[in-house]
Amino acid sequence: MVDATHISFAANDRSYFSLLKKEIHRRAQEAGIKVERLNALDLILAEMTSNLFKYGDDGEILMGIFNNIDSPYIELISIDKGPGMARPAKMMQDGVSTSNTMGHGLGSIKRLSDTFDLYSQVDWGTIVLSRVYNDPKSIKSNKVIIRPIVVAKPGEVHSGDGVVYKQTDKYIKIMLADGLGHGPEANKAVNEAANAFRICPDYSPTETLRFIHTSIKKTRGAVASVVCYDFESKMWSSVGIGNISVRMIGPSSSRNHMSYNGIVGHNIPTTINDQQYVAEDFNQIVLCSDGIKPPWDLLKYPVIQKHDLTILAAAIYKDYAVKNDDMSVIIVKIK
Repeated sequence: MVDATHISFAANDRSYFSLLKKEIHRRAQEAGIKVERLNALDLILAEMTSNLFKYGDDGEILMGIFNNIDSPYIELISIDKGPGMARPAKMMQDGVSTSNTMGHGLGSIKRLSDTFDLYSQVDWGTIVLSRVYNDPKSIKSNKVIIRPIVVAKPGEVHSGDGVVYKQTDKYIKIMLADGLGHGPEANKAVNEAANAFRICPDYSPTETLRFIHTSIKKTRGAVASVVCYDFESKMWSSVGIGNISVRMIGPSSSRNHMSYNGIVGHNIPTTINDQQYVAEDFNQIVLCSDGIKPPWDLLKYPVIQKHDLTILAAAIYKDYAVKNDDMSVIIVKIK
């Protein structure tokens, strides 16, 4: 089932921390995470919430569970709008503290995590990323990196946004879809679109959207963008219908990809065509639903391209998410 990739937990009230930690522990346990890895997860959460209480403002923790074939992992993203750090690397050293504590928090999170990253700006806030794998040996380096953050509208059980992808030895194809409205019917439209996406025999994004269009006519419809990358030609192909924003990013420039007007499943233009981009010029794509209000500015985040892609996704979510909507930002990068 296509749904939210992350659950948002408000972390601005200390009295709620114990419930937050119990709920995340329960979900991780149900996902099959081993006891020793659960213990590490509990300690990471204890340090994250402690830091948010001491230094954060409007704190939030995003928790995602990813299958990773036969070794699931838990992704935790701590986000705050606090004072930030002038020298994040120094603050990760044991014994360094600005609040008269022992100063082991960030260092402990880094040691306990299988993947760790941190991004901070003074007067902006801090993002801390931690991944805990059931089997750390399962971490592999892939030639395509996909990092999604999809969060349901507050109060909804299921997200009306969804991401799905298909990879072969020749290409990878990704779709971000946003079902009209919110809740179960929007989620149903996205899942019908995802089912059609999976069985579509065509590589072309245009033909894929046409195939999906005929397959979801009995739903309320969706807006969607499909992006493909051909490993041999090293070319991107992309097409979108509706208000999914797509930005191509390269080493020296970026470019917005324009979508067509319409609603997949109801009315789409008869003359839509794939647009192509050379990976040498643009090795990265960012897709956002209308739950991320445009225009977001990459220049707002100095040196963030040196960090894990999830850090960039979380920064865009932090600054531009519309909290009364389903929210999604997906970043795809060719190594």
